[in-house]
Formats: sequence, C-alpha cells, structure tokens
Amino acid sequence: MDFIERLYALAAKVQNQSESVDTEEATKNAFVMPFIATILGYDVFDPLEVVPEFTADVGIKRGEKIDYAIVRDGEVQILIECKVHRGELTLEHASQLYRYFGVTNARVAVLTNGVVWQFYSDIDSPNRMDQKPFLVLDLREIDDTLVPEIQKLSKDAFDLDSIVNAAEELKYVGALKREIAAQFREPTDDFVRFFTTRVYDGSFTARVREQFSILVKKATKQYLNDQVNDRLKTALGASAPMAPVGVATAPASSAEVAEADLDRDTEITTTLEELEGYQIVKAIACSEVKPQRVFHRDSKSYFAVLLDDNNRKPIARLHFNSSSKKYLGLLDEQKNETRHPIESLDEIYLHAEEIRAAVRRYA
Repeated sequence: MDFIERLYALAAKVQNQSESVDTEEATKNAFVMPFIATILGYDVFDPLEVVPEFTADVGIKRGEKIDYAIVRDGEVQILIECKVHRGELTLEHASQLYRYFGVTNARVAVLTNGVVWQFYSDIDSPNRMDQKPFLVLDLREIDDTLVPEIQKLSKDAFDLDSIVNAAEELKYVGALKREIAAQFREPTDDFVRFFTTRVYDGSFTARVREQFSILVKKATKQYLNDQVNDRLKTALGASAPMAPVGVATAPASSAEVAEADLDRDTEITTTLEELEGYQIVKAIACSEVKPQRVFHRDSKSYFAVLLDDNNRKPIARLHFNSSSKKYLGLLDEQKNETRHPIESLDEIYLHAEEIRAAVRRYA
C-alpha cells in the first residue's frame, strides 16, 4: 500500500478498535506504535531509530521520560508524547514536551492520543516549542491536504527543512480553517455583527443580534451547500440542475430497484450525510484496495459505493432518503441485499469486516 492507503487503513483500525482501548499503554500499542511503524516507517523495535521512554534530564527535573524519541543519524529529530485516546489533548499534556524540546536537537514535537496528532515546532522563538501546533491530524476526519506534509516526516521521505519552512503557513492556515469551521457551526456575536452591519442599516440591538444569529448561521450553511453542489456537478458531470444538498428526497417505493437504475438519467439529491457515509465506507475499504478504486454513484433509491466504478461490484448501499430510518445495505455473494438499520454514521464501522469481505470478493 502507498502512504495515503496506509493512513486510511490505520484510520479505519482506530475507528474499529477505539471502544476496546481504555488505557495509555493500550493506546500506545494499538494506535501510536502502528503510526510510527506503518505511517512514518520507523522500526519501533530498533533503539537506534525509536527510543521508548526517552530520558533527558532538564534542570532540577530528573528521571522524567518522553514516550518516544525518533532518531536519525544519531540525533533526536522527533519527540512524541502520548495520552490515553479517550481524553482530549490540552496544553497541560504538553508540559514535558516543552521542557525536553529545548535540550535536544529535535525540531518537531508530537502530542497525541492516537486519534488526534498535534505537531509542534519552534516557529515563534528558536529552540522553544510553540504553544500551538503547526499541524493537526485527526484520524477520524483526515484532511488530505495535510498528507504530503505528514509524509515529509517519514523515514523514506524525511525532509525536516521543508517541514520547518512550511510550518508557519501550515500553523496559521490550519488555525484559520478550524476557527472558520467553529464559526460556521456556532457563530459568535462578533461574527454575526461583522456580517449584519454589512447588510443591515439599523442599530445592532439585542433583538437584531438574536434575529441575525439565526440568519447568519442559515446563510453560511446554505453557502457551503451551494459549494458542495458545484463540486458534485463538476465531479459527476451533471448537466441538469441538482437539488440542494441536505434536502431529503421522497422515500423510495417498496419495490427493489435494479442495478441499472444507477445509470438512468434521473434527477437525484446527494446529501452531505451520504458523502460522509461514503468516506467511512471508503476508509474501511482502503485496507484492501487503493482508495482510487472506490467510487460512489447516487440514485433516487440509494447511494451506492462501488469498486472500480462498476455496478456489478457493489461494496455497500446507503439508504438515507427516509427522514426517520437509515439503513446500510450489504450484499452477499449472490447479490442479495441485507439492510442494517443504523442510528448514526459511526455504526457503519460495526460492519467493517463485511465491507472488507465484499471488497475482497472483487479485488
């Protein structure tokens, strides 16, 4: 598997096993060591490459240990501190990294709970670890734009100068993206005021703020939906106008729809929820095949995930059109479909092995 395939395969493993991992040691064994070994490519059993429980006494602090130090050419290059995966990462968790960063040659420090990986450097002040990460990788929702930067830290493509030179831009672009996402989810008063004063001539009173808080949230959501629709029309080559993303279609009839329905020239609605479900199925399937081989097609009856964009190679079907019930459709070797009710998209991971088995039948 290539780099991005290994990353998606590990992401699927994290999702599948997260409920069984309860301690810091289990987090290291199940998630962190596989990341170091399979993603970064370092031999976790070679102390010349990966030093567990790394010690570098700092001032009056004696005997403190960093979970892992990655060594290249006899010099420590990357420090990794781990926390249990169920916990949120905070600045307090990075205290040992701060102390160790200045007394080693490391230019990159990593704080992780196995799911979220925060990468730090010394952008703001030389030899002093920044308080904010320059890159955040979340295995629950991989940002593909970050993958080339992560790869620069791997053993085969190690490029520290490039990483450090790009770190400042990565830091601020990443922080801005997270802030924009937070504002779109729950706009602050300042965000609401910023847009309101550009379209409303009256005073920004408490009543106006309350009214426009709802309107700004609705407008930003509709804007994102419009952008997704434009991308979908370009990607799918759609010539007919598409219904807005997020608007539910009428429930399909009770009759089973033939596979050829996917090829009919009918107006369809593709929702964000369907696309998110597709990404989960794709992440699971990537443990068996390259991600470029996993496609999706939408129809009025269901959203299909296919191998090689072939109707005869269905991996799964997402029956999300009903507003009250959602089903994951899985097919056996005779193409008989079994619909599994799901309450949330996360429940797709409960059927990971069946999805992989379907991929293996065609691969």
